[in-house]
Amino acid sequence: MNPDFLILGSGMGGATLAAALAPTGRRIVILERGERLLPSPEARDDVAIFARGHFRPEEMWLDQQGRPFNPGNYYHPGGNSKFYGAVLMRYRAEDFAPLRHMDGTTPGWPFGYDALEPFYQRAEVLYRVRGTLGGDPTEPPHSGAYAFPPVPDEAPIADLRRRLRGIGLHPADLPLGVDLDRWLAHGKTPWDAFPDTCGGKMDAETVGLATALQHPNVTLLTGCKVVRLIAGGGRITGVDYLKDGKAERISAPTVALCMGAVNSAALLLASADAAHPQGLANRSDQVGRNFMNHNLTAVLGLHPFRRNDSIYQKTLHLNDFYLTGGPQGEPLGNVQMLGKISGAILAADSPLPRPLANWIAGHSVDILAMSEDLPKPESRVMLRGGQIVLKWERSNWEAHALLVRKLKKSLRKAGYPIVLSKAFDKRTPSHQCGTLRMGADPASSVVNAICRAHDLENLYIVDASVLPTSAAVNPALTIAALALRTADHLGKGAP
Repeated sequence: MNPDFLILGSGMGGATLAAALAPTGRRIVILERGERLLPSPEARDDVAIFARGHFRPEEMWLDQQGRPFNPGNYYHPGGNSKFYGAVLMRYRAEDFAPLRHMDGTTPGWPFGYDALEPFYQRAEVLYRVRGTLGGDPTEPPHSGAYAFPPVPDEAPIADLRRRLRGIGLHPADLPLGVDLDRWLAHGKTPWDAFPDTCGGKMDAETVGLATALQHPNVTLLTGCKVVRLIAGGGRITGVDYLKDGKAERISAPTVALCMGAVNSAALLLASADAAHPQGLANRSDQVGRNFMNHNLTAVLGLHPFRRNDSIYQKTLHLNDFYLTGGPQGEPLGNVQMLGKISGAILAADSPLPRPLANWIAGHSVDILAMSEDLPKPESRVMLRGGQIVLKWERSNWEAHALLVRKLKKSLRKAGYPIVLSKAFDKRTPSHQCGTLRMGADPASSVVNAICRAHDLENLYIVDASVLPTSAAVNPALTIAALALRTADHLGKGAP
């Protein structure tokens, strides 16, 4: 097997890269650690998913105090996107430039929004994003309209939308990659955090991999755990992996690392050798640093005499506080619907008795407040005895707390007298990113503006690890757009 392109990982970055490169006719091999998710009763069972953790991987990481925890990252063709909320939203144009927050100023990107906009447009077409333009005051310029109409509000959410507009806010349609009829035909459940085993979500497997594998020059190998990269002469010369317990090695002229923000950084650190004692691609000492994980809080608005019988609920968001709202006009973040919370989901993550959890879930609208986590070198991925250590130092929490307070006040004003909230903890992989940051200066970044490692001429890194900033929106579409941009570069015969 002698591929021209070797892609490590089949999440949003790797799958989109493969889909874009497949028409070149060059041989592409994708190594994926996990196996395909198959239909099962547990796939639509909220108790199995949220209370029993049926789909959580048997993996433990260490926190900065050395305490083990299960991180909740998923290893399947499609990666974490198999469980994502199918939100395919662009960063705002302002996110690409340095932006002053309550806890500091973001570093900006090595290029502006305009450079990525054509690839955002292509990614929206590829992933069949549903939405509308014009309702969100922070929406960046689009070179084309959405090809599909938005997912419709259910009646309680249409009522919430009216109420939010009535208090002067601007709820807008959430850009989604969902085939609603197909999803609901396989079970009347939300899709947010539920595994996609029916093709109802436009995830990295359903779209990216499926598109790539239509071409005979693309091969997907599952059950392959990559353990080490071999380097020499400024290039990656080999990739070691385990398949059915057997050690294998493969090489290619171009290698794309797409294993996710934590695992991609951990692999480069684990690949240290005599010539690279700090790990590969780490001349800058930035590999693993600047880890970011969105600040997230679930906020539930209740009215004791209004039931919410929504099935999926996740159709609107508002960005009234995205670029302003702080004491000196600083950004606060995005607000979007969660998938409908059930009593089982609520009881699984709280001490509430099940009858009370059922009552709350039956009367609540369930909302996610999301704020930007700023990059800090001290927040990082490390290895200890071969085990991943995640030292996450939250930033910008004061701004997030203010966003939650403003959201609670708005919900009460909109007619929800009872408002509850709960912050997400480290067990939730809340859009992890930043550990192999992109930048123009090799002394302070790991990859350049086209996602090629500064130190290794044939290594590209195409996943959330390269994001210089986390912004305050879901990163999936930005990862896909970056993959399409990198594929354009590689498709022209670039090394």
